[in-house]
Amino acid sequence: MGASSVAAKIMAKCGYKVGQGLGKQEQGMSIALQVEKTSKRGGKIIHEKDLFLPPPPIDLMPPPQLPFTTENQDATEPSITEIMKSPSKVVLLRNMVGPGDVDNELEPEVKDECNTKYGDVNSVIIYEIPNVVPEEAVRIFVEFKRIESAIKAVVDLNGRFFGGRQVRAGFYNFDKYKSHSLND
Repeated sequence: MGASSVAAKIMAKCGYKVGQGLGKQEQGMSIALQVEKTSKRGGKIIHEKDLFLPPPPIDLMPPPQLPFTTENQDATEPSITEIMKSPSKVVLLRNMVGPGDVDNELEPEVKDECNTKYGDVNSVIIYEIPNVVPEEAVRIFVEFKRIESAIKAVVDLNGRFFGGRQVRAGFYNFDKYKSHSLND
């Protein structure tokens, strides 16, 4: 006899019938909470009232959010699958801070966190590009000793929020990084 059948028998003994709400006047939940996966390590709880609400009228729906764009980029950000097709020991973090927000503590803070969470870091370079959209202005390059550490960092950091900004993480060509071609 499984645990669910024991629980079902106890609930039936207390008067519960499938499809009825719990409580004296059947005012409680009639369907168990569900979890909808939203990311690798995240999800949101779906309540029965969320499952049965009709969609809002079209004119009340908010306009769709457009992804960040630059002149040299498609209108959509690459998926994590696309990003993983060309891994490198160098991770590029974009939109972590805005222009003018770089201080003396950012580089050691990034290096320390990456060392602690993902693996040994060789170097961190923070590079500001003038006259571009704020989301692209500050680039943080993190060179790891091992490519596995860089992969782990990209998976964890891409889409994460830092100071209210959504970080976009990807790989950067090692040869370009070593030759200090940081504008591409």
